[in-house]
Amino acid sequence: MGRQGVNLWRLDRIHAARMSSSSSVAQDTAQSPFFTQKKHSSDSFYPYIFEQPLDHFGNETTDTFGQRYWVNIRHYKPGTNAPVIVLDGGESNGEDRLPFLDTGIVEILAKATGGVGVVLEHRYYGESIPVQNFTTDSLRFLNNDQSAEDSANFMRNVRFDGIDEDITAPNTPWIYYGGSYAGARAAHMKILYPDIVYGAIASSAVTHAQIMYWEYMDIIRRAADPTCSKHIQNTIKTIDTLLAFPHVKKTLKGLFGLADLVHDEDFASVLEAPLGYWQAKVWDPAVGSTKFDEFCEALDQPPIGGTAESILLPGGLSLDFASLNYAKWIRENVVSRCPEDMTVEDCFGTFDDTKFRDTSLDQTWRAWQFQVCTQWGYFITAPPDRSHPSILSKHITLEYLAMICPQAFPKGKHFKVPSMPNVTAINSLGDFTIAADRLAIIDGEVDPWRPATPHSDYAPDRPDTILQPFKIIPEAVHHYDEYGLRDITQEPPEILKVHLEMIDFVTEWLKDWTSSSDA
Repeated sequence: MGRQGVNLWRLDRIHAARMSSSSSVAQDTAQSPFFTQKKHSSDSFYPYIFEQPLDHFGNETTDTFGQRYWVNIRHYKPGTNAPVIVLDGGESNGEDRLPFLDTGIVEILAKATGGVGVVLEHRYYGESIPVQNFTTDSLRFLNNDQSAEDSANFMRNVRFDGIDEDITAPNTPWIYYGGSYAGARAAHMKILYPDIVYGAIASSAVTHAQIMYWEYMDIIRRAADPTCSKHIQNTIKTIDTLLAFPHVKKTLKGLFGLADLVHDEDFASVLEAPLGYWQAKVWDPAVGSTKFDEFCEALDQPPIGGTAESILLPGGLSLDFASLNYAKWIRENVVSRCPEDMTVEDCFGTFDDTKFRDTSLDQTWRAWQFQVCTQWGYFITAPPDRSHPSILSKHITLEYLAMICPQAFPKGKHFKVPSMPNVTAINSLGDFTIAADRLAIIDGEVDPWRPATPHSDYAPDRPDTILQPFKIIPEAVHHYDEYGLRDITQEPPEILKVHLEMIDFVTEWLKDWTSSSDA
């Protein structure tokens, strides 16, 4: 989420608390930048609890916690060696993943194989909270190794209500699915636990952790409508130029409704807000956001009547009509979220450490931010090459973004967050070249996370086979294969195609399974 992302998260909560009965608030919150999944109607799945050790490997604590999971047995055919399809909840409340259990990829594969579908909530997310607060020390058990062992322990020992037979791993074929961060976990589970993970499907799997992740915005720059992309680039370039002139800063910021925002970096980061809507695109309009396209349309609106196509600023500098439209959009869609009893510095400033020091459990942003700061990185910066075209201000630097780590996670008694994330802990598991038999890699062509996946332009190409599927979905954004319709024949052609291919390779994998199989 980053420093400004935490501000926007906080403003959404304040706004929702003050106007909880407003349907428009729910809509805006669901389509906030970087949020990709809205709930839609699904069958009522009951949450079960599996008891897990907080520390699988050490002697620091004997505490345990309840890990939530949900089960779909509507298609289960007992006595047939049917698989268990488990979906990793990732960095989200597991309830947000229930549509995938009802009509999405878990339902699709369970129906095709007569298997059991499961959603497993990740430790420290949703209600699978093992601690009393989110201090640095309390969060120290939130890492790749501990969460992977949660999944392995669950697969080896869970018993499902309504199913008499033992379908634990490795006595039953388990297919592990994940999208995005959870996609990387799916790939890692196949590498770390080949004895119990018979197959895995890693969708939009960020198996390459990276500290400076400037490529995220560059994918959007290249994939967006060319006119829109050009408008954004020109606006950002102009603003970066104007910020170099002290006498024009306040006037410039004032056009965006941010005249009193002190730091140029905070101003530049507010302008990033609409760009995150690209990731919220989904092929199914019932769960997707149209906000990015609406933003582009707003930028391209011509001047009204006799309005000038540009506005002059002190010193003979100017902003064109697209830049003025950008400013209007920010005022109406971002600055408007700042309550009247708060200043713009209260709402959008990030240099006050106290903003990031609340460690209560309702500060749900802290869990993923801790993972970013300790192991994953992905600080979305401007390109390091200043001559490279950019839709992100040059003020969005690693130094600015990484400051949230010491701000939010001061040194504890038992744990200290590293000065920079230890991405080696992730990349040592396979990185761009992660591969195994019965490990499928599926990505979207215009996913801003693709540069961190095995389909990255930095990664070697590889063949697409039944045993090691390697598929790219044309014009797709983030884990498009995870979404599905109850009648898949009604899906768009490229989505139906990949779903039929997934059914095909999973059923082929299962033909080779035996209870004594080397997985």
